Amino acid sequence: MSLSLFPTFSLLLLLHLLLLHRHVSAAEEEVRSLLEFKKGIKSDPSNRIFSTWVSPSNFSPCPADFHGVVCDAATSSVVAIALDRLGLVGDLKFSTLIPLKFLQNLTLAGNSLTGRLVPTLGVMSSLQVIDLSGNQFYGPIPARLTDLWALHSLNLSTNNFSGGFPTGIRNLQQLKVLDLHSNQLQGDAKELIPELRNVEYLDLSRNNFFGSLDLSVENVSSLANTVQYINLSENNLGGGFWGSDAMRLFRNLRVLDLGDNGITGELPEFEQLPNLNVLRLGSNQLFGSLPAGILQGAVPLVELDLSVNGFSGSIPKINSTTLVTLNLSSNSISGSLPPSLENCQTVDLSRNHISDDISVLQNWNGNLVILDLSSNGLTGSIPNLTQFQRLTFLSIRNNSLEGQLPSAFGSYPKLNMVDFSSNKFDGPIPYSFFSSMTITNLNLSGNHLSGPIPLDGSHSSELLVLPSIPPMESLDLSNNILTGGLPSDIGNWGRLKLLNLARNNLSGILPSELSKLTVLEFLDLSHNNFNGPIPDKLPSSLKFLALAYNNLSGKIPENLKSFPDSSFTPGNNELEHRHSSSSNVPKQIEDQARHKGSKSNIRIAIIVASVGAALMIAFVLIAYRRARFQDFRGSTAGGGDHAKVGRFSRPSLFNFHSTTEPPPTSLSFSNDHLLTSNSRSLSGQMESNTEIIEHIAAPVSHGQQDPTTSGRKSSPGSPIGSSPRFIDTVEQAVALDVYSPDRLAGELFFLDASITFTAEELSRAPAEVLGRSSHGTLYKATLDNGHMLTVKWLRVGLVKNKKDFAKEVKKIGSFRHQNIVSLRAYYWGPREQERLVLADYVLGDSLALHLYETTPRRYSPLSFTQRLKVAVEVARCLMYLHDRGLPHGNLKPTNIFLAGPPADYTVHVSDYGLHRLMTTAGIAEQLLNLGAFGYRAPELATSAKPGPTFKADVYAFGVILMELLTRRSAGDIISGQSGAVDLTDWVRLCDQEGRGMDCIDRDMAGGEEQHSRAMDETLAVSLRCILPVNERPNIRQVLDDLCLISV
Repeated sequence: MSLSLFPTFSLLLLLHLLLLHRHVSAAEEEVRSLLEFKKGIKSDPSNRIFSTWVSPSNFSPCPADFHGVVCDAATSSVVAIALDRLGLVGDLKFSTLIPLKFLQNLTLAGNSLTGRLVPTLGVMSSLQVIDLSGNQFYGPIPARLTDLWALHSLNLSTNNFSGGFPTGIRNLQQLKVLDLHSNQLQGDAKELIPELRNVEYLDLSRNNFFGSLDLSVENVSSLANTVQYINLSENNLGGGFWGSDAMRLFRNLRVLDLGDNGITGELPEFEQLPNLNVLRLGSNQLFGSLPAGILQGAVPLVELDLSVNGFSGSIPKINSTTLVTLNLSSNSISGSLPPSLENCQTVDLSRNHISDDISVLQNWNGNLVILDLSSNGLTGSIPNLTQFQRLTFLSIRNNSLEGQLPSAFGSYPKLNMVDFSSNKFDGPIPYSFFSSMTITNLNLSGNHLSGPIPLDGSHSSELLVLPSIPPMESLDLSNNILTGGLPSDIGNWGRLKLLNLARNNLSGILPSELSKLTVLEFLDLSHNNFNGPIPDKLPSSLKFLALAYNNLSGKIPENLKSFPDSSFTPGNNELEHRHSSSSNVPKQIEDQARHKGSKSNIRIAIIVASVGAALMIAFVLIAYRRARFQDFRGSTAGGGDHAKVGRFSRPSLFNFHSTTEPPPTSLSFSNDHLLTSNSRSLSGQMESNTEIIEHIAAPVSHGQQDPTTSGRKSSPGSPIGSSPRFIDTVEQAVALDVYSPDRLAGELFFLDASITFTAEELSRAPAEVLGRSSHGTLYKATLDNGHMLTVKWLRVGLVKNKKDFAKEVKKIGSFRHQNIVSLRAYYWGPREQERLVLADYVLGDSLALHLYETTPRRYSPLSFTQRLKVAVEVARCLMYLHDRGLPHGNLKPTNIFLAGPPADYTVHVSDYGLHRLMTTAGIAEQLLNLGAFGYRAPELATSAKPGPTFKADVYAFGVILMELLTRRSAGDIISGQSGAVDLTDWVRLCDQEGRGMDCIDRDMAGGEEQHSRAMDETLAVSLRCILPVNERPNIRQVLDDLCLISV
């Protein structure tokens, strides 16, 4: 080598070493970045990360041994991190990934990771795919994410992201997939959709987006030309669809899901979409006739869901050869069943007004897999259909079908769920239903079926095909006229979880083989004629047991003594009970007391009287001391002047403190620690069973007496005590102190765009306590702009988790009807006791006040015409809710408000659907509350898993009808010739004795004789509403009956 070439060689060598050093430094920096990222992972069940993400012992240009890490072959730089579905738990710091300058794919889906997205992610311009779905990431989506110009797939679904999607998304010109479903994001759809360009897959479902889709051609063209999949379901969208000019641009659209919103109007012409396969528009507010074109093959639809809307008219002829799934349930469709279904496999026409002969089914194809025709007006007898060999689910409950059940259904090879309940079927139960090797759920309740239960060995020839353990898990034969005994073969049905044979004419001794049903959870044999002992060792899995109204005798087995007495009584007079009917005193003490002489009885009477007198004296002293204390508070707080609302410093709904002082717990409510002693000392309380109603008295000048309550004294079950506005006092705004470290730490979500305010505005809004119920405390809040809201502060421990709560409250908040009090927003605070639901405030008083207030009256007594109008409007409201699949669940006069001038009162119904926000414990408390006041349907008291139902709403409505007619409270105990009875029994007895008009409110009956016939007809409707559940009409039938009453 010549000396002249040496400098050149040296220079090249130096450059090579420098590049090598830089490459080594970059590789080391990427490894350090990954190890820092790993520190956020706290749990790695598979140990794939902890065992492989370790510092390399030797230099490696790429950490290829790190599980889930992929490097580029040319540059050895990290280009992908794929750690999906490893069960990882941790709090990630995304800023640690910034050194990965060539990272293209970041996939962490399906773990339990948490953390915030940092704005600096926007500098990672190489990112093409981000998938963080199925985790617990939270906070806003940073605006700098829109700087990722190379991004073509962004999936942040099923997390806890909140706020709006940042502006500037139009910068993401290469974005093809945008999946943000199941978060807490919000924003106006009219602003977001025009920003989307070239997107092919768009899923924004299960969020809080609002606004209308009625967009112009210019605003949808950039999206419409490319999009194939749109899912905006379970949001708060309203208004109508985009116009027909815009519609025809979506020529590539295959899936359109807008279900569970508040979209209104008639359907547009979807025939313009030549590639549309799936159209889901259920649970909206659409109306008009059903579109004939899309049912006749104009669009290649595979699935059509128009359920829970307001469609009317008849079902057009179905000629589509592509349609597989058709859901038209919960509408107002009338007319006949379609003569043919072509190739449909899933058909749901339930909860409509279809009236036809069931024999039409003979003409339907044999492709059906799921068929639901329940809650219509179908008549006739079911023919012996044999073509439905693929059927798995069949429900024709709640119609008017009659005749004998065909045996063919028991031979269907795939049928596992059969519900023929609440019809008029008669005759014996086909043996084939019990020899089936596939039926797991059989409900034949509420019919006129007779004969024995076809289980016993005398029919072994038909039962030879039974598997070793029959598949039946739920068997309900209640409310029929079955006879005979319970066969011992019942012990072979080892998979049964529910067995309901109540209200039949069964007799004989209960077989000991019941103990073999080791997974049985629900057993109801009540209202029969069984005799003999209760079998020993009934399964420990039992959660509900009803044996009342039989002739059982002997001892209650030890393992059943944890069940309440109501499981065994009334009836069973020869059964040895654990307790006497009037005392919980241990039996040995009762025996001793029974043998004491008259001196002992006198001594006991004296002791009881003395204790009672002492309690009376103590109560008087406490009341006197309390009155003196409140007098002192009233005379000092007002400063001796005429105090008025607003004289004090501005009180607020939330007054947050940072304190470690333990909250007061003098009241029985679980969220009482939210109230400071200052606010509570101003409160006067009325208690009525489980409800405590709190009213706030305005400060009065020195010497002025406390205001008194207005209204008649009633029984403990009267709704007067539960009426938040039955207290005739001047209400004073009260400051409520909430112990929370951060006054704005929670999130406020709006359910529509009708009002907007901030959490801070809500926090300083003056609050007035209106009342308390099983759900929590109710306040009136007045915002800065004067807008008034009712704020329901939900009790601790009764509310579902955040995701389920948000999903349900959005559904409830989407309902809009002139007779319901609409939900407007909800607040989810960082602490469990900070769960609020906000609704419109009604300027009016409850129906309870209008019915039961006495002198001095603020309102004139309601006339019969007014009362009938109230009943009709409440029924319309219930029908609206039921048509959308939602029972009210908490119907009573304190949740019905009358607003407007007396000559034209408008009904407003509140508190509907709140059970959907509650845990099982919360629902149980709500039902107990209804039972205490007399509005709970009897069947809920014996249900294994009680919950609000449509028929239970009808029962409560019937009780309210009786209250309207009699002006007596459901909780009142009425004395009569037959002894003390409640309202429903009293009305029923009066009607049976032919003196129904004696029940009517005398003030109304005496002054409105011309309406006596209408009153009698209304009373008859109320009695039908409280019939046993299988005979009880639905709310649509009740409304029709009320509308036929002429005044």
